[in-house]
Amino acid sequence: MITDLLTILLVVVIALLFWQQRRQSEQAHQHIRQYCQRMELQLLSIARGRHTMVKTKTGWRWVTYYWFEFSATGNDHYTGQAQLYGLRLKAIDTPVHAMPGQSD
Repeated sequence: MITDLLTILLVVVIALLFWQQRRQSEQAHQHIRQYCQRMELQLLSIARGRHTMVKTKTGWRWVTYYWFEFSATGNDHYTGQAQLYGLRLKAIDTPVHAMPGQSD
């Protein structure tokens, strides 16, 4: 009886974690797409990276990193990184790259 209850509880917790991760991935994709549109960059791909705990001024936070590939001119290829605290965007970092519309 108690093992059945614990099994059900475990399944519910796993389902909630999976659901939360899906929500976070959707938020990350939205933030990265909007960033690329604002910067006039071509988004090539997005991948979830690692999870980690970091200490902030307000306490410990769970951070998830997403890597994305983009092109500035169509002939180049760069990798950027987005950091999310839960569902909130903390930062998007990109390497130095050519600006769209500039000719060499």
